Amino acid sequence: MDAAGQESFREFVAGRSSALLKTAVLLSGGDRHAAEDLLQNALIKAAGRWQRIDEPEAYVRQILYRQQISRWRLKWRRREVTVAELPESGAADGAAGVELRLVMRGALARLTARQRTMLVLRYFEDLPEADVARLLGCSVGTVRSTTHRSLARLRELAPELAGLGPAPAEQQPSRDFSPVEVRP
Repeated sequence: MDAAGQESFREFVAGRSSALLKTAVLLSGGDRHAAEDLLQNALIKAAGRWQRIDEPEAYVRQILYRQQISRWRLKWRRREVTVAELPESGAADGAAGVELRLVMRGALARLTARQRTMLVLRYFEDLPEADVARLLGCSVGTVRSTTHRSLARLRELAPELAGLGPAPAEQQPSRDFSPVEVRP
């Protein structure tokens, strides 16, 4: 890589690494160390082809997704370290957002890697079902069913998140179509 390529790569890493790390954290189920490894490997692969990449962020995100897929396709899986209770959330200082993130992180970590990846691509990355299917090498129907089951599992794991969604629509008054007596 020439000097201009090195400089543009450095600028890209400095400017976009925090957003890419957020995606990697979500893909890895909240494990920041695994996310940093995932992002670092993706950036190393991108650096090797930097001069030939047209859209660097899309390229690096694609590498992130594919590496995550490779991780859950491995025959052996690394053991995750689980704890009985989450660490103190700091709710005493009024940081409700921190508590919410911890609950969401804990719930996402308990999903399978495939479920977590589907949710991240569909809702965090806001990709259409067809794009998710293309990225993951599956059908649109698989994306729909896996996303549906993943959301149901997420609601089951973290019922306290139920109040965060859109407010349920007010029920429409029922129309009574019972027969009416007509008098002449």
